[in-house]
Amino acid sequence: MPFIRTIPPHEATGTVAELYEQDRQSTGFVPNHTRSLSLRPEAVKAFRALTKAIKANMDPRRFELATLAAARALRSSYCMLSHSTFLKRMNAHDEKELTAIAKDYRSAGLSDADVAVMAFAEQLTVDACEIKQSHIDDLRAHGLSDEEILDVGLTAALRNFYSKLLDAVGAQADPAYHE
Repeated sequence: MPFIRTIPPHEATGTVAELYEQDRQSTGFVPNHTRSLSLRPEAVKAFRALTKAIKANMDPRRFELATLAAARALRSSYCMLSHSTFLKRMNAHDEKELTAIAKDYRSAGLSDADVAVMAFAEQLTVDACEIKQSHIDDLRAHGLSDEEILDVGLTAALRNFYSKLLDAVGAQADPAYHE
């Protein structure tokens, strides 16, 4: 249960009802992250629009790996569970591979480029002030363009915002993500 009041689905009207219906259509249920922010539906819509804008230019798997790296660095079990589920549903990784990535992505059998992406997302999350030109050069050496590097940075920063907010209001991972 979140720390703040939420709008239950049966009481939702207007924009909140629309958001809940979008969730039902895409996931089959109303996730706790939407309910936890239901008092500010316009912020939820803005977050979704920003997410869509970032993902529009990215490989979906890369988006999820960068998200996992940031969520892992934040110790966000909610985001780790939900985005691992997305990777599993995309058939990008099986349960064993996802467990290895969650424990230590550097030794999980990922490509060097994937490890570099995750390391950059992790560094941005842990201490962005310590990012140096060498970090960017490493990503370029693994074939990422400046636009792709920016996309990874946007993804990690987005996860920092959302995960910290969900933790602050007490949102708990949905049972569907524990499967």
